[in-house]
Amino acid sequence: MRTRVRWFSLTCLCVVLSGCSGDPGDKESGQDNAPPESPAPGEATFAPEEQTELWFVEFERAPDARGGQGKDTLLREQRQLFRRAAALRGLRYRQRFSFEELWNGLSVRVGREGAEALADMPGVKAVYPVVPLTLDMTRAAAPLEPDLEVAGDMSGADVVRRELGVTGEDVRVGVIDSGIDYHHPDLGGCFGPGCRVAFGYDFVGDDFVASDASVQPAPDGDPDDCLGHGTHVAGIIGASGVVQGVAPDVTFGAYRVFGCRGGSRADIIVKALERAADDGMHVVNISIGSPFQWPEYPTAAAANALVARGVVVVASIGNSGEKGLWAAGAPGVGDAVIGTASVDNSRVTRLSFAVAPGGAAVGYMRAVGGPPAPLSGSAPLARTGTLASARDACGALPAGSLAGAIALIRRGGCSFHDKAAHAQAAGAVGVVFHNDRPGELSPSVDSGDPITIPVVGITQADGQLLHARLDAGPVTHRWTDRAVATRVGTAGLLSGFSSHGLSAALTFKPDVAAPGGGIYATVPLELGAYDALSGTSMAAPHVAGAVALLLGARPELPARRVRDVLQNTAVPAPWGGDPGSGVPEGTHRQGAGLIRIDRAIRATTVITPGKLALGESEAGPAARTLTLENSSGGDVTYDLSHAPAASATGGDHWAPRSATTGAARVDFGAPSVTVPARGSAAVSVTITANDALADGSLFGGYLVFTPRGGSEAGALRVPYAGFKGDYQRVPVLGTSGQAAPWLGKLSGTRMTPEPSGATYTMAADDVPYVVVHLDHGAERLILEVAEAATAKPWGQALSLSRVGQSASPTAAARYAWKGRTTLDRRPLVVPDGEYRITLRVLKALGDPGNAAHWETWTSPVVTLDRP
Repeated sequence: MRTRVRWFSLTCLCVVLSGCSGDPGDKESGQDNAPPESPAPGEATFAPEEQTELWFVEFERAPDARGGQGKDTLLREQRQLFRRAAALRGLRYRQRFSFEELWNGLSVRVGREGAEALADMPGVKAVYPVVPLTLDMTRAAAPLEPDLEVAGDMSGADVVRRELGVTGEDVRVGVIDSGIDYHHPDLGGCFGPGCRVAFGYDFVGDDFVASDASVQPAPDGDPDDCLGHGTHVAGIIGASGVVQGVAPDVTFGAYRVFGCRGGSRADIIVKALERAADDGMHVVNISIGSPFQWPEYPTAAAANALVARGVVVVASIGNSGEKGLWAAGAPGVGDAVIGTASVDNSRVTRLSFAVAPGGAAVGYMRAVGGPPAPLSGSAPLARTGTLASARDACGALPAGSLAGAIALIRRGGCSFHDKAAHAQAAGAVGVVFHNDRPGELSPSVDSGDPITIPVVGITQADGQLLHARLDAGPVTHRWTDRAVATRVGTAGLLSGFSSHGLSAALTFKPDVAAPGGGIYATVPLELGAYDALSGTSMAAPHVAGAVALLLGARPELPARRVRDVLQNTAVPAPWGGDPGSGVPEGTHRQGAGLIRIDRAIRATTVITPGKLALGESEAGPAARTLTLENSSGGDVTYDLSHAPAASATGGDHWAPRSATTGAARVDFGAPSVTVPARGSAAVSVTITANDALADGSLFGGYLVFTPRGGSEAGALRVPYAGFKGDYQRVPVLGTSGQAAPWLGKLSGTRMTPEPSGATYTMAADDVPYVVVHLDHGAERLILEVAEAATAKPWGQALSLSRVGQSASPTAAARYAWKGRTTLDRRPLVVPDGEYRITLRVLKALGDPGNAAHWETWTSPVVTLDRP
């Protein structure tokens, strides 16, 4: 059994590219899929201190899915062409992985001076950064009861198990994650043939850390989990014991891509997808991703290919809800992948403390990064401020002022860690944070020096109660082992952390939603066996388990139709702005809505496509045709109607406003449609954006098919979403301040702006950096170099396809120019002199031949003066 380590903070992920937007000191060495070996002929050996970058290289022709000698010959020729071209151009690289089944290409490690040559190599279709991945968990509560059962009520999984007797038996579900603690009795207690966890592989080893060049991966055949995320995901899918998963009789494949200290790489995810295909998985869950990615990113493209081979792929859409529109992550943005959003669970059960006098029990949420609260013991409760304190405990507190006491502190003004550290320094033996607004409070104290005292969070209402008790006199706080259950005020609403769509390509994402806020499931035995976590990481396995039930009940259903059935039978969640209004939440947030697997299994009609991506309204009304297929023995007539959903309005996509005005007009070809027994029928529909809706808004809704003589509960739906206006009017580059592109010079670890230009020796890191904030995804990003005096072109320094939006309004990527370019497919070393670098970006879905679809910026004079 592996050595267990502490929890990491978890909501799903978020990553950036080393070399483009990472620390320039970040280095990669060796191959991440195996211990270091001698390089293959033609490959480079890099010194330990040498700075390098990791890239996906996609070849122009996809592999022949039929296999055989023709495929092998093609793949071999493409790789030989790449090696020959690299040798001719002096490109120093080291291959990490070769991908041949689901995606055709390589992942390579290159010296920073050679990255600009990759995109212009013969036979190369595109290059993408191999992004690092981290897990980002949020502990939702500290429950003692299996709240997953409540989530099963919401999705209909309990009905399927109880009334239909479907449990996922004989269905294989692959979990690409941090591994699975197969010792856990709820997950079978063993690993290998005949066990619940029957398949698996560890791609990284315990000590692997993606950003640490001194730690080499050590793959092996043992996919045990030492982080906890993968075990929690597996428990949601199919635990059977104290916790009852969605499909408790599935067989698992555990594909471990994270070490015990966290961190992975996107190319390792692709290798895990290949292994899951080889092991015959029927469903694959990926509760991992990188936000703001395009559907063409390699992890998404490989997942698409897996679906084409008959495997259903489910992925979390991401936990970047606070970052506004377009944040959906890969692989969840894959065209064939079921990208999953999160809704809050209907009940949370958590541990509590008691206060005296009065004996009130107050449920709490344990802080991420702090030690667990004890189950007994008492201390005086002491407050550091009032209900109105704006910066309660943000400054140092008098020494000894909280000696032996539990500190009651209001949220706001500074970080939870700073507040807890000040209380700890003043002698407190615990901290209770109360919210400054309605809702639950899940504090985090995992940044900075360790907090060694228990820290918990409570609601605003409970904070008001405690202040009132203190107003009346001394209060004693007592830790207990008592659990209290409360209904969540946001039950059934979209979780605030759940990422917004659409994708940068205006494809419809997310696809569906499932319970992901406050889910109690298995964790490794050494970490307590059970815990409650929140995230789209928890919603995706709920869908994966539901798919296992669906395939168990309807084994004839092809993988490409599974998502359609789930979307047709989902129930839209209400709009969070006014849940009682009857208006659904926007489709760019919830997709088709909350899955109802009981309805999906019983449905005899499927409508395809299961969703409609309308694109930009500048092209005019969107006309579409829907096909209804009826597998029942009788004719069915459906009455057609339209249910508009909330829109995302306003010019700031980082903080969009939600509104219920400006609904689109929907015109059906007929008011009803009759589908013959075991036959099909078609329906035409035209959707027109509302002129009153502001340009730049996202709009959506549901086409509703209600069976005549039936009830609304039996209705089928097809969600749609579109962009109002001209999509190419969305700005990509910032225009002022640090949001605008700028020329930089590295001074130690600090990047200094050089608005008047600068001289560079081109030695080590003394090279020009172009610092770029992307306010939206770019179809292409190009750096071109020309002589400053004559504008004589020296070619391209960099060319990237489909670059994702920056991770926040202040985030930026930095692109180093090492003095090399490519001109007419010829590599050049630019001589000393004065030059300007021009940044050109093609807007999302833009026409390269339309000058209005490009944005440009030109640097001040860059002087190369090599010693």
